[in-house]
Amino acid sequence: MFIDHVHQMFAGAGVPVWVDWFGRPAAPIFFFMAVEGFIHTRNQKRYMFQLLVGFWIMNLGSPIVKHFFEVGNLALSNNIFTDLYIAVLAMYGIQEISVGRRTHHSKQILLGGLAIIAPILLSLLALGLIANPKTMMFAANLAMVITTIMLAENGLLLYIGVFFYLFRNNRLLQCLTVLVFAFLDAGINSGFAFTGLFTSNTQWMMIFAIIPILLYNGQKGRSMKYFFYLFYPIHIWLLFILASLMGVGE
Repeated sequence: MFIDHVHQMFAGAGVPVWVDWFGRPAAPIFFFMAVEGFIHTRNQKRYMFQLLVGFWIMNLGSPIVKHFFEVGNLALSNNIFTDLYIAVLAMYGIQEISVGRRTHHSKQILLGGLAIIAPILLSLLALGLIANPKTMMFAANLAMVITTIMLAENGLLLYIGVFFYLFRNNRLLQCLTVLVFAFLDAGINSGFAFTGLFTSNTQWMMIFAIIPILLYNGQKGRSMKYFFYLFYPIHIWLLFILASLMGVGE
């Protein structure tokens, strides 16, 4: 992830395209670990709220950094918390539907369904508001507060996390999920042109996420509870500021 963002911020300074290759497996690994975090946390609602807070912090801090610094025409729109929150919310919805069906609690089933479809409905609402010049600014402000798929870094790819959750007891099916999403995403980005699938497009390289997923033994490592929440926004802002001070993109 860090190397991927180094390429993003310093591509204008001559950082070669191949540096970006190392960042392709990052997203599937994040979603895989989000599943592990969700199923092992003692408080699932707090876990989801922490991701939501991360989303808000990025939306608050990035415009401030962008106001004082600039790197050519590069937009500072990174916010993986959007993707992770929507994916984990869908996991929560699936869990609630499953429990509700076992216990015959219709309200729990309804709550689970709402958790799954709410981001989709909000995305459609945001699209409708953006299409109207009179409500475009309102939609932009609304997107700073609510999570929508249309503004997620990985778009519909974020639902790879949902399949990781559904296949949480079958590591081979999780790896197959990586393969399917990798080539589907690469195909969409290259217009399903074979020549562009493996040359101009590098999304297929996320298949290398299979290696750490297969090597994962399910055991908890050294506790670094809030490291990611701090490292993610700080390293992005610092790299952007450094690139600006170096005059990248001018």
